[in-house]
Amino acid sequence: MKKNVGSIDRIIRIVAAIVLSALYLMNIITGTLGIVLVVLAFIFAATSLVSFCPLYAMFGMSTCPVEGKKS
Repeated sequence: MKKNVGSIDRIIRIVAAIVLSALYLMNIITGTLGIVLVVLAFIFAATSLVSFCPLYAMFGMSTCPVEGKKS
């Protein structure tokens, strides 16, 4: 797997995962929507930890800077 999630994207995903998890744990978001958002939070956290997003790969996107490229 080639990395396709950059540093800023990883930080945003971790923050989103923390916020969504906190909202669920504080019972602000409950029920089916809460469960769906917790699953989404888990996906955000997992993709940020491995620096790879399958959706980015499917659409040919990347937020990683190109290494070794000189302007």
